[in-house]
Amino acid sequence: MAVPSTNVGLSDIQTEFGGSNPISLSEYYSGGPLVPASAPAPNGPIPSSGQISIGQFRGASDIVEADYLIVAGGGGSGWGGGGAGGYRNSYNCESSGGGGSSESSLTLSKNTYTIVVGGGGTAGATNNGSFGGAGVDSSFSGCGIATITSSGGGGGGGDGNTGLPGGSGGGGANGGVGGTGTANQGRNGGGSPGTTSGGSGGGGANVIGSNAPFGANPGPGGNGGNGLASSITGSPVTRAGGGGGGGRWDNNAGVSPGGTGGSGGGANGGDSRSNGNVGTVNTGGGAGGGGYNGGHHCGAAGGSGIVIIRSPSGAPMSVTPGTNTTSTDGGATIATFTVSGT
Repeated sequence: MAVPSTNVGLSDIQTEFGGSNPISLSEYYSGGPLVPASAPAPNGPIPSSGQISIGQFRGASDIVEADYLIVAGGGGSGWGGGGAGGYRNSYNCESSGGGGSSESSLTLSKNTYTIVVGGGGTAGATNNGSFGGAGVDSSFSGCGIATITSSGGGGGGGDGNTGLPGGSGGGGANGGVGGTGTANQGRNGGGSPGTTSGGSGGGGANVIGSNAPFGANPGPGGNGGNGLASSITGSPVTRAGGGGGGGRWDNNAGVSPGGTGGSGGGANGGDSRSNGNVGTVNTGGGAGGGGYNGGHHCGAAGGSGIVIIRSPSGAPMSVTPGTNTTSTDGGATIATFTVSGT
């Protein structure tokens, strides 16, 4: 929608940009609380101060550009570490996950948009070497835009299992290979046996849980892949690290360490005597795998995701529920969602 090109009244401006009654034209300066500084105005520009007239609003609209960072929930762990949540980013030419390029900015209008923040995957149960649960997708949707979805991280493998696929793949365990990551969101999980990581970067790859077969020497867990840093909120923050694999010692004779979690919320794997560790909340970090030392130790839950929307023009935004927040960085407005909302 836009302000009409002819016969413009104050009510037409209010319909497009909002405001209160009685209507005052002084509410509608560019860069103020109602009119974004970059609002298209074919008969403008709309002034930011001083003299202002109705004619400058002919054909004006509230359409603005916006960038996003959408991180899904991290995978839960079994013996293998959980995969990091999918990582999609359009801000300032920063990379998306799995070595993917920066995505295109959005064009938004005055509207209500729905944000889903994915939860972390569930922990694999103890005593049976079971899979960790997959993380939950995060998304951004609404009128006039194609839904943008980041895939939940893959769960870590249990006894002899391949890691589950996801945004980043979960780590394999006791002979299982790593799960497959999603293109332009994350990397594959690491495989077992061996200490091979899924590789650092995009979205955080995840690694092995047990890297020695029965009767072999003790095996440390593989390390989780590192996540990515974004400055969409103003300062760089690293998110979507993969979980480290659990350590293994199968004759009760000693202790083998768990793998280190990837930077950006990936949790460390438990040593051969310990359960796994939980991925960091609102990073999409994968859980660290549980260890094995003559008995199975359980995995842990992945970290929840996060969604961030940034308007470089400073367009006004409000968020629900109140646990989500808005902030500013220079002239930009930023909405940060740590739970699902609008």
